Amino acid sequence: MSRLLTDEEIERQLADLPLWSREGDAIVATIEAPDFPAAIRIVAEAAEVAEEMNHHPDIDIRWRTTRWLLTTHDAGGLTQLDIEQAHRVLEIARRHGAAAGE
Repeated sequence: MSRLLTDEEIERQLADLPLWSREGDAIVATIEAPDFPAAIRIVAEAAEVAEEMNHHPDIDIRWRTTRWLLTTHDAGGLTQLDIEQAHRVLEIARRHGAAAGE
């Protein structure tokens, strides 16, 4: 099991994740794709990453807007896995022309 991050570690690392913010024991982001097919491609690529990492985000998709929630359930909060996965989701989203949503 991964070690829970401290509040200071979370704040410091979120500074490098402009679309992500903290909500309790999770980090969340709303990412808007240029169109619906791009949103699906982002989710599909992120699903491949999630399988590789054996760490699965909660994803909500509404037309071209995706909402992501990351937490390490078995650790009861945020771990380095969440931060790493957020970076990878952000990289995928940027490659597909996505931007911050509302």
